[in-house]
Amino acid sequence: MKSFKKLALGMVAAMTMSTLVATSASAAPMSVTSVKKAGSTTTLGTAATTPITLPVPTDNSVDTADTVEFVVTVDTGTTVSVSAVNASVVEAVATSTAPVTASSGAATWSKNVGTGTTATFYVYTKTTAIGSVAITNGGTTTTYYVQGLAGAIDKLTLSGVDAAAAGTSVTVTIGAVDVFGNKISGKSISAIANGATLDTVSVTTGSGLTNFGVADVKFVAPASGPVTIVAYAASADMATAVTGFSTPASSVVKVIAVRDLAAELAAVTAQLTAEKTAHEATKAAAATAAATAANAAAAAAKALADANAAHAAELAKVKADNDAAIAALKDAFNALAKKWNAKNPKAKVTLVK
Repeated sequence: MKSFKKLALGMVAAMTMSTLVATSASAAPMSVTSVKKAGSTTTLGTAATTPITLPVPTDNSVDTADTVEFVVTVDTGTTVSVSAVNASVVEAVATSTAPVTASSGAATWSKNVGTGTTATFYVYTKTTAIGSVAITNGGTTTTYYVQGLAGAIDKLTLSGVDAAAAGTSVTVTIGAVDVFGNKISGKSISAIANGATLDTVSVTTGSGLTNFGVADVKFVAPASGPVTIVAYAASADMATAVTGFSTPASSVVKVIAVRDLAAELAAVTAQLTAEKTAHEATKAAAATAAATAANAAAAAAKALADANAAHAAELAKVKADNDAAIAALKDAFNALAKKWNAKNPKAKVTLVK
């Protein structure tokens, strides 16, 4: 019986090991079996230098034309995970009954294929910056790259100083962006100015690294202002209004104040002079008050000293008068006493010293 049990356990162990080995041996690496741009197979996107370009969904509907469809083949029961940067992932594109808007996608997505072997998902982008899509299953990761193409003009921008000194050259930068804020190159923009003369009334947004989607106009600030700049685009270059997005604006206005630096300097100088004069006046008044107080104190001290001296003199006179009166009384008494003593030798009185 013991031998039979050992044999049975050995067979179970052997079967378990063979199953594990077979499972490991049958595991296949993930493969991206289909990549379609706008419904057509593409070989682009495997490097950042050759991204798959897509129109951004300016109609607020993520359709086949806006997406890359990925089909990934994996083992049953495993999970496909996707992580996107500067891109969004959805499981399906828009239909008439199931809308998918520009805000529907997410930066991450995952799906367990269950008993199947494939996972299908769609990627779109709202930015012209290069985006990446990392697809992971098991220990395998494959990365693709996408890049958006800007849509029609949704807004114009005007940037520059808010105030300029009279007689100086002023540069104002005009820009064009789509509904997602992507800069748009190669667009003709008209400009007019009230209060100054522009160096040009029509510019084209640039395509270089330093001027992509923008262009400059210049003017010399007049003696007085303000100067109002208006930039506007042709209706043919403008986006149409779409539900869920802001209303397109074909023009933009910027008001620039003009500063008279000489007048401002004169005003500041006058203010400083007035403040200095007021300070000197306050200082002089304080000195006068101090002198007056000092004189008053000196006069009071002298009056007190004079009063003390007069009082002392009066006391001295009184004392002298009293001393003189007492001496006279003594002398008179002593004179009488001497006469008395002479006549009455046995009843003499003592003289007063």
